[in-house]
Amino acid sequence: MEALNVLMVGTGEYTTGFVGGGASGSDKKVGVVGLSMFDLRRRGKVGKLGMVGVNGTKFPAIREHLHKNISLVYNNMDTSFDSFPADHEKDPNSYKTAIDALKPGDAITIFTPDTTHFPIALYAIERGIHVMITKPAVKTLDHHLQLIEAAKKHNVYVYIEHHKRYDPAYADARFKAQKLGDFNYFYSYMSQPKSQLETFKAWAGVDSDISYYLNSHHVDICDSMVSQLGYLPISVSAAASKGIAASLGCHEDTEDTITLLVRWQHKEDASKQATAVYTASWTAPQRAGVHSNQYFHYLAKEGEIRINQAKRGYDVADDNAGQLVWYNPFYMRYAPDEDGNFGGQTGYGYISMEKFVDGCRAVNAGTMKPEDLDAKGLPTLRNTIATTAILEAGRRSIDEGREVRIEVANGKWKLV
Repeated sequence: MEALNVLMVGTGEYTTGFVGGGASGSDKKVGVVGLSMFDLRRRGKVGKLGMVGVNGTKFPAIREHLHKNISLVYNNMDTSFDSFPADHEKDPNSYKTAIDALKPGDAITIFTPDTTHFPIALYAIERGIHVMITKPAVKTLDHHLQLIEAAKKHNVYVYIEHHKRYDPAYADARFKAQKLGDFNYFYSYMSQPKSQLETFKAWAGVDSDISYYLNSHHVDICDSMVSQLGYLPISVSAAASKGIAASLGCHEDTEDTITLLVRWQHKEDASKQATAVYTASWTAPQRAGVHSNQYFHYLAKEGEIRINQAKRGYDVADDNAGQLVWYNPFYMRYAPDEDGNFGGQTGYGYISMEKFVDGCRAVNAGTMKPEDLDAKGLPTLRNTIATTAILEAGRRSIDEGREVRIEVANGKWKLV
């Protein structure tokens, strides 16, 4: 198979680990997307790489950051890439110029503010470009359905980067849930420290919210578990806490914590109903010992599953940190291998990237069609409709002060 040319749209924390003029203060100090793509290029799966942002004046510092923290750490790994716009320019539409430079069958990754996902993805799809979108895919059900139709028309693969599906514990739990009978109850919690609000201050509470950003993980995990059992979401009620984020300089409308209460029902037996509660916050304590607190409880007719993926039996005491810290090398393992190369290919963040690259190459080679990848149960656009429906319904529930119903008839989804 031919190597895949990839354009990385977005130059921030998740792509490069570069935030506010230096390395991010989070656990993604050298990013995820860029490092994974540089390594996949080293392995021959990826060809040409590009990167596009709004502010080209950042690129010299980004290149230096990547050279220092990747090239000099992993056997002089090649971190070169074409960049858009030019180093002396600022252009919010530079993604169009960058995508126009691609050819059909190439791919892009979108790690940008939520409101930009739809126009960037649609522009690429209409030009025959495969697309990976960070979660949430888009903010509205209507946009999600429009992208499905466009992707079908242009025969491209659109993949949502729900990396928690590849967390070994979560993946095993999804498998075991299929043998526990009817779905009954699900509760999840996910949070990040208040320091993240500094990273997201430009869009937090203005362009998107904490539910889209973090609840999207567990909503997708739950849907991927129970949709196989025949369950569909039928209504959403949401509530939010406020005050902390605004006091830290965020927009006055920024919610601190959002909880979604979702009712699920079996599509063939209305007497079988279940309840799910998803809570997400970005105002957790600065010194909580973990970057992402994450756990869930799943209850079914014949058993239950509990997972706490915040403290994984791996803690480090560091005088410089001034506290005990629980790390998560299962997501991205940054330690070099015995030969000095990047050795984190088994991290579920990396696996998610590789799944997308492999899918694109298979479609380009003609060995698979996009619908074959849907059938594999991957987090494609078609397999993540319920997640977008729930997230938008939650936003509307808060804004309108009411329960929002989700209706699915003859494969057609709508919010009421």
